[in-house]
Amino acid sequence: MASIQIPIDAIAARFNLQDRLDTVRAQSITSRFANIKPIAEFLDLKRLSKPGTFGEVQTRVNYNLSYFASNYSIIFVMLSIYSLLTNLTLLFVILLVVGGFYGIGKLQGHDLELGVARATPSQLYTGLLVIAVPLGIYASPISTLLWLIGATGVSILGHATFMDRPIESAFSEEAV
Repeated sequence: MASIQIPIDAIAARFNLQDRLDTVRAQSITSRFANIKPIAEFLDLKRLSKPGTFGEVQTRVNYNLSYFASNYSIIFVMLSIYSLLTNLTLLFVILLVVGGFYGIGKLQGHDLELGVARATPSQLYTGLLVIAVPLGIYASPISTLLWLIGATGVSILGHATFMDRPIESAFSEEAV
């Protein structure tokens, strides 16, 4: 059976993903959230329309992903928080691991002494691993991550596809 070759470079070049990712990496968090568009503009029902062609879909998605990037980041953060609040076991495991690493780090390499028992940092890390891995598997982080990817993709790409560009941007682009 022949393997399927997916042209990742061609897809990335078609959607201009590399330049978009480079600009995201170059921005700080404060500058990223400084250009949040108002909710009335983000949810403008007058600009919702079905795109006519695939070329129009590409144009809308490219424009809206850059124009509403901060709003889309907020949507991703809100969906991430929602997914953690609905999967309390995963939230507990994350807090357990972060708290465990923090607590073991506070020992600064010294042994933990509890009465007559003594545990080295290596033993504490091993104990944390033995407890966190089965709990992490039980918490189903993969299904939560896949739900997050799907919900974010549907929300953001759906909005970017159906939200038409403002009239001003169409005229400014044709004049060039």
